[in-house]
Amino acid sequence: MALLDTPLCDFGWQAPDFTLSDAHGKIHTMSEHMGENCLLIAFICNHCPYVKTIAHRLATDTDELIANGINVLAVMSNDYRDYAEDSPENMIKFAAQHGFNFPYLVDETQEVGKAYGAICTPDFFGLNKKGELQYRGRLDNGAMGSSPSELANRDRELFNAMMQVGKTGEGPRQQNASMGCSIKWS
Repeated sequence: MALLDTPLCDFGWQAPDFTLSDAHGKIHTMSEHMGENCLLIAFICNHCPYVKTIAHRLATDTDELIANGINVLAVMSNDYRDYAEDSPENMIKFAAQHGFNFPYLVDETQEVGKAYGAICTPDFFGLNKKGELQYRGRLDNGAMGSSPSELANRDRELFNAMMQVGKTGEGPRQQNASMGCSIKWS
């Protein structure tokens, strides 16, 4: 397992539109989810220990973002033929287990992950309403193995950044890279 950090945010990079299906076969187009404020796209998977560690916090933060008019999509770009834990069937279970209330999409051809330059899981792309990149950082300052008491006062970096993007169209200039497992390319 290779541990990787995401690159710094390329402010203003225009995110390419895409159409993917969720694990149930329902079709979703990125531009249709843009909404009035902004859109968060999270590249995640089921088997990554970093994603497993943040999954409940991600669900909590995204529920609050959605309640504030900020849409969320998650994309699974791993080659699930080699990593069966990331299969569509297991995506359904993982999403239910962690209470995801956003579409969790299968990047069957891995074209979306490559078009976005996704590096690891998790890799977050915060877009303003014009589809311009404004955030590419971590979920929060919680570390692997943090206790519940340590996480109680976590700095919700992704949540705060997306709220700022929703209000101003611009993300914070200071961002901390996300880290996680490399995407498993075919």
